[in-house]
Amino acid sequence: MRTKYLLLTFPLIGLLGCWSFTSSADGQSPGETQEQQAAEPAQHPLVPALEAAYKCRDHFAQNIRDYTCTMVKRERLNDKLAEHEYMFVKIRHEPMSVYMYFLGPEAVKGREVIYYPAANNENLIAHEGSGLKAKFGAVSLKPTSMLAMQGNRYPISEIGMANLAKRLIEVGEVDKQYGECDVKFFKGAKVSGRTATCVQVMHPVPRREFRYHMARVFIDDEFNVPIRFEAYDWPQEQGGPPVLLEEYTYLNLKFNNGFTDGDFDTQNPNYSFK
Repeated sequence: MRTKYLLLTFPLIGLLGCWSFTSSADGQSPGETQEQQAAEPAQHPLVPALEAAYKCRDHFAQNIRDYTCTMVKRERLNDKLAEHEYMFVKIRHEPMSVYMYFLGPEAVKGREVIYYPAANNENLIAHEGSGLKAKFGAVSLKPTSMLAMQGNRYPISEIGMANLAKRLIEVGEVDKQYGECDVKFFKGAKVSGRTATCVQVMHPVPRREFRYHMARVFIDDEFNVPIRFEAYDWPQEQGGPPVLLEEYTYLNLKFNNGFTDGDFDTQNPNYSFK
């Protein structure tokens, strides 16, 4: 399989129709006494965001067996923001299986990776597309090994939108134990032409309990899946902009393709494993 490399650009993301949930209580409802209000603690602002994440997780479990997409990744590594990487990806959920073909940039173009732990001793199989490393052919690596993690913040075992939804739940449930959290919903956001709801979570003050200063997840209104995620660290100086840590976007989605084991086999004639 070969997909022509196209430079993908993202239009300005529009944020319309904002709902804001903060840790302060709303005003007293008509007919509600102060005693009643005191007896009912205010809902944590993260609750609506967690509900959205749980819905995404359940939607995957009930309705999506597999999908293909163009995945766009950008991560900060060793305090340096890397280039955008573009990959054609096949993902099957049961059993967990991944095929990746790198579209660009030029340094990684042509790289192929298969992660099918049930068939490969829980290892990934990869080969480079060009250069000196390509002459060595395919290699088998532990997903968390130093070589496999080179240029990545997370192992391949955590790839994909379903894992993103699970991670949002894990982080949100931890953050819900604390205050200092501002959550906003933006209806009508656009991600590469698709309409989505943006959920923005911000922690104003740095605390060791918080992984991010600000995170944004964009949930596709039609597909009900998270098609973009952004995470930022606190500004390096007072009044400065937040520092981008990572961003992932899932484009050209096609669901329930009926993948078989052959789609995650290095012997597949459409692949270039040697």
